[in-house]
Amino acid sequence: MRENMADFLTVDSLNKSFDGIVALENFSCKIKKKGILGLIGPNGAGKSTFFNVLTGFITCDSGKTNFMGTEITGKSADKIARMGISRTFQDLRLIRQIRVLDNILLCFRDQPGEKLRNTFIKNSLVRKKEKENKKKAVALLEYAGIADKAGSLANDLSYGQQKLLSITCCLAADADLLLLDEPVSGLNPVMIEKILSIISELPEKGKSVILIEHNMEAIMQISDRIIFMDTGKKISEGTPQEVRSDPRIIEAYLD
Repeated sequence: MRENMADFLTVDSLNKSFDGIVALENFSCKIKKKGILGLIGPNGAGKSTFFNVLTGFITCDSGKTNFMGTEITGKSADKIARMGISRTFQDLRLIRQIRVLDNILLCFRDQPGEKLRNTFIKNSLVRKKEKENKKKAVALLEYAGIADKAGSLANDLSYGQQKLLSITCCLAADADLLLLDEPVSGLNPVMIEKILSIISELPEKGKSVILIEHNMEAIMQISDRIIFMDTGKKISEGTPQEVRSDPRIIEAYLD
């Protein structure tokens, strides 16, 4: 039943202020399963605040969020992640002093080695699962085109490769909803196309995506729907063509 829900994420009237400064004001949105929703707007529009509220990093002042039939408002970040929402950050937040492969391995959910009873005894189940996860991790790195960097430190990757690794970590978490914060910002055209190709294939894998991006060409190319935000409010929402043609956005942002 949950697989067939038209709107598997529903955000209703979120409000958030910091010391009297409004970051979100009655912000609402929906995303369908296998959809790609783009968020655009100037710096300070509330886009990252929305991501932080949605993933439990900060609590909203009011409003509700329902994910796959369950209200997640006020739940902790780790519980929300376990429910199937994963994200990237502008600052990437990789563990830079360990290998690329190990960054991926740390992102798999429900690993038997994490259970207390398996802490001191490495039984066959743990060894089998670790072997399976390593195989999956290598396959994900091959899919991202950075398998040759598996043994390198994350810190030694180029900026574009680090962004690829960050997205690959989200894929390793096997989340139903991926929140991507500026996935192609600051990258060369070749890397942009590579990352957009990966994102565009996510719906085919049963995933939904919300992305924040300042690269207007990229977000118009990849999104099913786009929301323009400013001062914490939704100013406009529609298909890429509808948003591109909105006079308010042309005047405020696109011109």
